[in-house]
Amino acid sequence: MDLIERDEALTSLEDLLANILSGRGCVAVVGGPVATGKSRLLDTFAQGTAERGALSIAASGSPVEQDLPLGVLGQLIHEAPLVEAERARAMALLREGAQQDLGSDRLGQPHAQVVHALCTVLIELSERYPLVIVVDDAHHADRLSLLCLAYLSRRVRLARIMMVISHSDAVWESGSGAFSCAQLFSGPRCHTIQLRPLSRAGVLSLVAAQVGAEEAERYAEDWHTYSAGNPLLLRALLEERSEGRPVPGYRYGQAVLECLHRGEAELLGVARGLAVLGQADSLDRLLGIERTRLDKALRSLAMSGVLGSGRFLHEAARLAVLAELDPADSMDLHRRAAELRHDDGAPTEVIADHLLHAGPLDAAWVVPVLTDAAASALREGRVKPAIEYLRLAWHTACDERERTRLAILLMRAEWRINPAAPARRLTDLFETMQRGWLDGSDAVVLAKALLWHGKLDDAKEVFDHLAESDAAHGPETTMELAIAGSWLRSTYPSMKVPLGEAQPRTTLAPLAAIHRLESTAALTEVIVNGPQAEAIATAERILRVSHLDEMSMDTVESALLTLTYGGRPEQAAPLCELFLSEASARQAPSRLARLAAIRAEIAIRQGDLRTAVHQASAGLELMPASGWGVTVGGPLASLVIAHTAMGHYDTAHDLLDQPMLDAMFETRYGLHYLYARGRYSLAIGDVASALDDFQRCGELMDTWDLNAPDLFPWRTDAADALLRLGNPEQARHLIEEQLVRFGSSSMRIQGISMRLFAATSEMRHRPNLLRRSVDLLQSSGDDYELARSLFDLAEAYGKLGERRRAGMILVRARTVANECGAAFDTALPAAEEADTPAARDSGGEVTVLSEAERRVAALAAAGHTNREIAGQLYLTVSTVEQHLTRTYRKLNIGGRSDLPASLAF
Repeated sequence: MDLIERDEALTSLEDLLANILSGRGCVAVVGGPVATGKSRLLDTFAQGTAERGALSIAASGSPVEQDLPLGVLGQLIHEAPLVEAERARAMALLREGAQQDLGSDRLGQPHAQVVHALCTVLIELSERYPLVIVVDDAHHADRLSLLCLAYLSRRVRLARIMMVISHSDAVWESGSGAFSCAQLFSGPRCHTIQLRPLSRAGVLSLVAAQVGAEEAERYAEDWHTYSAGNPLLLRALLEERSEGRPVPGYRYGQAVLECLHRGEAELLGVARGLAVLGQADSLDRLLGIERTRLDKALRSLAMSGVLGSGRFLHEAARLAVLAELDPADSMDLHRRAAELRHDDGAPTEVIADHLLHAGPLDAAWVVPVLTDAAASALREGRVKPAIEYLRLAWHTACDERERTRLAILLMRAEWRINPAAPARRLTDLFETMQRGWLDGSDAVVLAKALLWHGKLDDAKEVFDHLAESDAAHGPETTMELAIAGSWLRSTYPSMKVPLGEAQPRTTLAPLAAIHRLESTAALTEVIVNGPQAEAIATAERILRVSHLDEMSMDTVESALLTLTYGGRPEQAAPLCELFLSEASARQAPSRLARLAAIRAEIAIRQGDLRTAVHQASAGLELMPASGWGVTVGGPLASLVIAHTAMGHYDTAHDLLDQPMLDAMFETRYGLHYLYARGRYSLAIGDVASALDDFQRCGELMDTWDLNAPDLFPWRTDAADALLRLGNPEQARHLIEEQLVRFGSSSMRIQGISMRLFAATSEMRHRPNLLRRSVDLLQSSGDDYELARSLFDLAEAYGKLGERRRAGMILVRARTVANECGAAFDTALPAAEEADTPAARDSGGEVTVLSEAERRVAALAAAGHTNREIAGQLYLTVSTVEQHLTRTYRKLNIGGRSDLPASLAF
């Protein structure tokens, strides 16, 4: 009802009251949808009757008292101011009437006498006082009370009685009651007052009084849509508002339930069925009622503001209805809904959602539906629902082979959330394999899971079984074995398993499988033989067309690591960021964790220590150590290396103090761990332990024939340890070996090697070697290693007496170190450094130079001679001198030693 209409309704009732004061009785029937303000209207009217000289007595119907004979009339009698004799007589009549069963709509002789006598009591009372009889929710009144009220309504013409009866349209319109409003109350003395929901303007007026006119107008559509003009729902929304906007929640849901419980039971049943089924189509079949009755019920629910267009107006309402359902009733409805939707050919995920809440259902179609729904959910990145579908399918399936297949699918799905979750299934699946019930690609999946969790012997037995199995000759298994063989070579190189010599027929294989094979082969090629142009090109091509769908994580991981270990971290970084964003959107924590670990490795090779710490920490937080299995060595190593370089030795120590699986040291991840532990030991001065770890890392790489220079440059680190132990000759031998074997294949490794080579050389040769190292590392993009070389270069110039040049380079070294987050000891005393013009001007940004002048000045600021600058920029020495002369004039400085350090970047 509208606010104005409510006032008009109250005025109409007051006008009718004036009539009875002159002896003209009447009946007012107030109707309308549930919770549209009828009770409040009757209460307001009843409170004002005394002021007008009338006596009001009131009663209300209730569903729980509907079977109590004369319950409503008894309320009126108890409230009426009767003398003692009248009350005794009335009470006796109530007892007599309650003991009799009318049995039909027509009054028998003794029953009619009781009704007549009870009504006479009220008529006689009206002779003393103008009487107003108010009955709220008459649709819930007991049958005998309704007959008495109808009898009385036909006799008010000559009495000073006004009857005000309210009812809900949602009930009497359904036609399920014994009487209708028209049957009970009709005639010239009966007046109908119909209340309607609040209009948009009415809603806006009430909301504005609570939240202000501006906020009310801004969200007016939401307020009116969710409340549908129902005052009860609107009050609940006002309690749950946030910044002037309705936020339907618990109170709103409870208000919807109150509306439903005020109506007839059938309407509540329809609402419950709709909450389960989710749509009005086929709801009559679900509930087993006629379509015409269902349509009337839906209209009534829409009128009350519970529904709109055959659906709940907000999900909070549907969830409240579902939450109130008795568990047994809920299971029954979902079971019937699942069967119904299956018969109708609904999408399998819709059917599967019902099956999850339906309890055991013995039907041949259940497991296929759940399996198909799981596959669809996984394609869409909805991993948790897929796991629920597969778990139910596994519990429902009876055939052991089918249960094995489902267990493999479930393990794959759970792996996306946390690889530790399916670990408990590995023993059962391994035993299943031993019984001969697990073959082909499923067995490969089991073997890889066993390897992940460090069960290398069990994994080898699975591969041995596959090699001897007839299934190994199938095209799918041949492809999986080829992929596994290449993957083992790069990741579990200690595993020696007979995977056969058969080559997969890629022309018949799915594209996803071909990409997995190509990316795994590319990674193996780079790790075994070092950077290979063809392998890197393959990885780039695959990454450009890949997305994180159901089967592509291994493909993406192998391709990204191919670029990383192939000396292309600058290409791998932005691609990895894209896949991180995609994994985050797909709700797959384990994939997100694995990608974060890769991003941390990339950051280490770029000298970006803060990113390395952030990503490696995120990976270890997303997935617990138990979920990482032997692969925990990857993110843990990145974190240890970064914290060590940042001077966080206590943090690095705590990370290394965690127990590791012994099997990790038979994998590539064990190399990561040994190398990181060696870097930490070297930093804290435990040089002997560091050398042991570096040499052990090298021994394993030689044993496994892993030759990627950008994997672990263990020789340079071992040389660093040997130098600290006073063995420069052994150190020089290792560095020369590193340069001979890998010098030309990686600028980063060559730059690192040149820094250590300078440390083994005479002091007068060190600046040239270190400048070469700086150039290489600057080109490679490794800021941490660049800072190390710059510090060494500054120290070399300082020892050679070139203090100004040393100070200028030191400023640059510190700047680079600060940018990447590294912690270093300074190479010059602070006083000498502060005296350099470069230090004084390092914060200024030069904008007046041309691009050519800036390039020349940058190299000069870095300590290069004019001849060296000319060689690098392909200029004549004269041209270099001219550029520098113009630069000095523009910057108003005296010469090379006064160049700002900021030019060097």
